[in-house]
Amino acid sequence: MPGEAVTLQLGQYAGCVGAHWWGLQAAALRSPADGAELRAAALLRAGGGREAATPRLVALELKGLGRWPPTWIAPRPGAPRRGTPAATRRGRSPSARRPPRDPLPVTPQDAGASGRASAAAPGVALAPAPLVAPREASSGACVQLWSDYLNVHLHPRSLYVIRQYMHDGDCGCLEAFGQGESLLQDPGCLEELEDRLHFYVEECDYLQGFQVLCDLHNGFSGVGAKVTELLCDEYSGKGILTWGLTPVMSNMGDAQKNLYRLMNTALGIVRLSSHSSLFCPLSLSGSLGIKPQPPVAFPYINYNASLNYHSSAILAAALDTLTAPYRLHSSQGSMMHLADTLNFSGRKVVAAWASVPFPARCGYSLPDTLCAYQQDVPWKLLSSCREQKVSHCFAQSVVLRGICKESPTSSRPGEPPPSPLHACGSTEQILQRYLHAAFPGAFSTAHMLEQPCHTLPPYPQFFSPLLTRQGFLLNKPPGYSSAAVESIPVLAALQSSPVLHTLLYSLYKDVRKLNMGRWASFFSAGVEPDDFQEALEELRTLSQCYETGFEADESEDEADSD
Repeated sequence: MPGEAVTLQLGQYAGCVGAHWWGLQAAALRSPADGAELRAAALLRAGGGREAATPRLVALELKGLGRWPPTWIAPRPGAPRRGTPAATRRGRSPSARRPPRDPLPVTPQDAGASGRASAAAPGVALAPAPLVAPREASSGACVQLWSDYLNVHLHPRSLYVIRQYMHDGDCGCLEAFGQGESLLQDPGCLEELEDRLHFYVEECDYLQGFQVLCDLHNGFSGVGAKVTELLCDEYSGKGILTWGLTPVMSNMGDAQKNLYRLMNTALGIVRLSSHSSLFCPLSLSGSLGIKPQPPVAFPYINYNASLNYHSSAILAAALDTLTAPYRLHSSQGSMMHLADTLNFSGRKVVAAWASVPFPARCGYSLPDTLCAYQQDVPWKLLSSCREQKVSHCFAQSVVLRGICKESPTSSRPGEPPPSPLHACGSTEQILQRYLHAAFPGAFSTAHMLEQPCHTLPPYPQFFSPLLTRQGFLLNKPPGYSSAAVESIPVLAALQSSPVLHTLLYSLYKDVRKLNMGRWASFFSAGVEPDDFQEALEELRTLSQCYETGFEADESEDEADSD
C-alpha cells in the first residue's frame, strides 16, 4: 500500500485551493457511508491525546492575511520522534533548534474538543464546523482570504509567514520570480523550511513523496523552483507532484503586473517541471498568454470567475479526484508510479481535464451516460489553453468517482446489449472500453470510485437547480426549492497530450515578443537576462516534446517567418 505524502502550499491562491481541498477531506470523514475507499492517512497525520488530526502540510504565506483559525497544540517538548533530528544531522545538538517562528494559539475549546474521532477513519478527525456561514460562502460575501473558509485545524508547524513581504501591500509585494528564489537562499528561511519538512517526514512510516501546490503567476513561482530543487536533492527517489496554480485574472490592464505574470509563468513552468516528477498547470483562466481568454465554463455550475473562493473550489474538486490513484486503499500504485506512466520521453508536463460535476442522470446507467458522449468526452481543459477538444493523447490517468459500481444497465434479459459498453461486466471495464474508443492507441489507466466528492459547507453552493442532493441530473428543475448539493460525481484526467504543445509554444511566442529592456526591474530582482533567455529556449524545447506531425510543421513555418 502506498505510504504518506507531505503537502506544500506556496502562495495565496495555492492556499485557496488547499483550504477547499482540506475541507473536502473533512467532509469525506463526516460521511462514513461511502466505504472510505480513499485513505485519509495518506494526507493527514493522526492525532493523539490533546492533539487532533491535522494535514501533513507546510504552507508559506506573506504578512497581512488577517485572522487565522486556532490550531491544535504542537507536540510536547522532548516528546520522542522517529528518526534522527534534522538539527543533529547538521552537526548541532537538538536543543539548538529554533522553535517555529509563528506558533498559532490554542483555545480551551480546541483542547476540550480533541479526541472526537470519525467512524470512517479511527484516529483521524478534523474540525467539525465551517468558519463561514453557508449563505455568505455561497455568494462569496465576506470571503476574501483562504483563512476565511479554512475549516480544519492546522498544526503549529504548518504555517510559515514570510515577513519580508506583505500580501497586496504597496511596499514589498512578492511579485517577481527572482525575489522568490532569493528567499530560499537566505539560510534562516531555508533552515526553517527544512526543519518543518523534517518534522513531518520523520514521523511517516513510509513517505511516498510530496505534493506541491504553487502559485505560478507571482514571485512564489521562484519560491517553488527552489523548494522543488531542495526536495529533489534531499529526497531522491521520492515522488514530487507539482501543481502550478493561476487564478482567473480580473485586472489585465496593469501592464507591469501582466508582463511580470507572463515571465513568472514561463520561468516557473521550466524550473518546476525540471525538478518535479510530474508538473501540471492548473487554472480556470482561458489562457496563460498575453491575450486574455474567457474562463472555463461548466454547464452545471454558476460560478463567479473573479472570486478566488469559487474558482479554487472547482480546482480543489478536480485535484482531490486526480490524486486518488495513490491514495486508494485498494491500489499499490504510488506517486512515482503515477508519474512514470505519464512522463516518458521527457514529457514531465501534463494537462488536467475535469467534469465537475460529471453529467450522470438519475435512473441512467453508466453506459447510457457515456454513450451520449461518444463524440466528445464531457470534460473541460483546466490547463489554460484555447484548444478545448482533444482526440489524441500519449498517455492518461483517468478517475471517475461517485458512480455506483453495481449500476444496472438498460438492456433487458434476453435482448442484445444496445452498445458494446452495455456488454461490459463491470464499471471499470466500461470506463476502460470507453477510453480506448475515445483515445485509440493511448496508454490509459482508469479508476472507479463509489465515493463521491463531498460538497458540504464551506464549499460554495453554486450548482445548477437541475442537480439533486447527490449531484445527479434531473430532466427539469423540481417544482420546489431544491436542497443543497451535498456531493457530486466527478470525472478527471491527467493527460500527456499534444495540447501541451499549443500551451507551451504559445507562451514561448508571447514571452519572446517582449521588449526585455523595458522591464529591467524584473531582472534587478535576481534573474539574469542570459538565464532568462536560456529558460525560454528550454520552454521551446519542452513544447517540442508534445509535437505531432502537424504541430511540428506549424512550428517550422513560424520559425521561418520570424
